[in-house]
Amino acid sequence: MASGFTQVVKGAHKALDDLKYEIAGELGLPVHQGSEDYWGNVMTRDAGTVGGHMTRKLVAFGQLALTGSQSEGN
Repeated sequence: MASGFTQVVKGAHKALDDLKYEIAGELGLPVHQGSEDYWGNVMTRDAGTVGGHMTRKLVAFGQLALTGSQSEGN
């Protein structure tokens, strides 16, 4: 984690890393957890796709937490 930033939720960094590698695996990308975040062999478009999927899942988790139920369309 970069200096000057405080982790608000303990374990959040690891949870997001786990989600990132889970999604990368689902998409068939050749990266593995523990590769120290080196993704130099992955095309920018593919890395962006992972970020997009992460954002969709995080928004869905947030909506679920706020409403207490699965939102329609997901």
